[in-house]
Amino acid sequence: MNRIQQVFDSKRAIIPFVTGGDPDIQTTERLILALAEAGADMIEIGIPFSDPAAGGPVLQLAEERALTGGCRVAELFELVARVREQVTIPLLFRSYINPIFVYGPERFMSDCARYGIDGVVVLDLPFEEQGEIRAACKAHGILQVSTISPAPVERLQKIAKAAEGFLYCIGDFGAVEQSVRQVTEIPIVAGYGAPGAETANGVVVDTAIVELVAELGRDSVASVVGLLQGLR
Repeated sequence: MNRIQQVFDSKRAIIPFVTGGDPDIQTTERLILALAEAGADMIEIGIPFSDPAAGGPVLQLAEERALTGGCRVAELFELVARVREQVTIPLLFRSYINPIFVYGPERFMSDCARYGIDGVVVLDLPFEEQGEIRAACKAHGILQVSTISPAPVERLQKIAKAAEGFLYCIGDFGAVEQSVRQVTEIPIVAGYGAPGAETANGVVVDTAIVELVAELGRDSVASVVGLLQGLR
C-alpha cells in the first residue's frame, strides 16, 4: 500500500502546501522539515510554472518569485532527496503539465520514485487526457491524484470511479461529495475553507501558508508551523 493511502486509514488529513523555491530553496527545505515534525500528514510541494492559471493571485505571485529566484525541477528533486533522509510522511508534487512534459514524463516519474515522491497532482490535466502520464506513473509506482470540481453528476462519477489514492476537490466540496459518494468511498480532500470542507477526508492548506511566506520570507517557518498546529 502506498504511503498516501495509509494516511486516510485512521484520521482526517491535514496537508500543507509549499511553493518550491519561494522565497528560496533553503527556506522550502526548512519548511518541509518543520511541517513534518509539527504533525503534517502529507506535504504538497508546488513546482513553479510561468502560467499558473489554476491558482489565485497569491499562489501565482509565489510561483513568479520562485522562478525569478531560479528554482527548477531538477533542484526540487535534489531537495526531496535531502528531506527524505528525515521525513517519512508522503510527499507529493503539485504541478502543471508543462514542466512534466519539458522534463519528460518517463524521466519525471522515474525520478519521483528514485528520490521519494509518492504522488503527483497535475492541476491542468483534464481527466480525458490523463493517459498521457498514466503509464509512466504506474510503471514507477507513483499515484496519479485526480482533481475534481463541480460538474454534472455523470462526469463527477466517471472521474471518481477511475481515481486512485484520493481525489483533490477544487472549489465547492459540498457540490461534489454526494455524487462521488454514490460510486466510491475513496478519500476526498478539499481546500482549507472551501464550502463543505468540514466533511472532507482531509484539507489542503495552501493560500494561508503562501501568504505567510510572502509576508515573512525566510523568517516564515515558525509562523507557518504555528498555523499548522492551530489547525491540529
